[in-house]
Amino acid sequence: MTINLMIVDDSSVVRALTSKELSSAPNIKIVATACDGEEAIRHAKKHQPDVIILDIEMPVMDGISALPKILEAAPKAKIIMASRLTHNGAETTIKALELGAVDYIPKPTIDVLDQYYEELRRKVLSFEPLVITPIALPPAPEPVKTSIDNKAGSKVTALAIASSTGGPQALFKVFEGLADHLSHIPIFITQHMPATFTTVFAEHLGQIGKMPSHEGKNYEVVKAGQIYLAPGNYHMIAEKQGSEVIIRTNQDPHVNFCRPAADPMFKSLSNIYGSGLLAVVLTGMGSDGADGAQTIANNGGAVIAQDAESSVIYGMPRAVAERGICQNVLPLSKI
Repeated sequence: MTINLMIVDDSSVVRALTSKELSSAPNIKIVATACDGEEAIRHAKKHQPDVIILDIEMPVMDGISALPKILEAAPKAKIIMASRLTHNGAETTIKALELGAVDYIPKPTIDVLDQYYEELRRKVLSFEPLVITPIALPPAPEPVKTSIDNKAGSKVTALAIASSTGGPQALFKVFEGLADHLSHIPIFITQHMPATFTTVFAEHLGQIGKMPSHEGKNYEVVKAGQIYLAPGNYHMIAEKQGSEVIIRTNQDPHVNFCRPAADPMFKSLSNIYGSGLLAVVLTGMGSDGADGAQTIANNGGAVIAQDAESSVIYGMPRAVAERGICQNVLPLSKI
């Protein structure tokens, strides 16, 4: 199936190079390019692209101002923000994700253009619709408490979440619903995201969830009622030291082509919390989290996956659901 793509950037050189590189893929068709937000809105309405690469900094109308109007003109479009890898760029990108963008890509330096275009091509192609085969779930081995706000005697003693493409918006929605209900357990999150972005993203999650939230720090003691986000370019795991659980971060090799990766985090947490661990696998490409979720299930923990209809990319949750280890496969609004 052909993906109709629109490229929005104020640089004619960037538009031309990106068009040339991405149109070389047989199933990507460039249907329009635009030099600013106003032109992007007009083209979006006319061409109804499947995917839009949207620059943030542009004259006339910037990407953040144009974003909601583009989505109004082309509601089904998936928007990838092109952002500078700076703190300000990260802040603006997180805001764009809150406004409805589904993914982002840091703008490259001249020495990594080949890697940039390869990554961008992979992101665009990930939005090609998949044929979803319904998955028959086996009955849960025992009733599982899916409400984790019961502070007295709850089976759940820790929550672990994995997400990738579409994950920021999914996490925002989850924590809107869980705000003020998680003061009794620690929350561990691996979201595939580069350094700088994870620092800012953790702050936004804390504001939405109304609880302390930050990147996990090496040798930090875990406390209930806090969100620990895996820092960009580092795996985050947990270890038991005496009566305390501590965070460990490392730059071991990539797992599932990712660093941070969910599998090492899931496995380490399962070794500590056992049947008290609840894992949630949200939208994202690939299969990261599936092996770790298997370990959690084997150790008596509970696993929930996001369903296909509410996922931006039904990759990671599908990989978990197909193993038959989920107590529930749910739409995001039910998680």
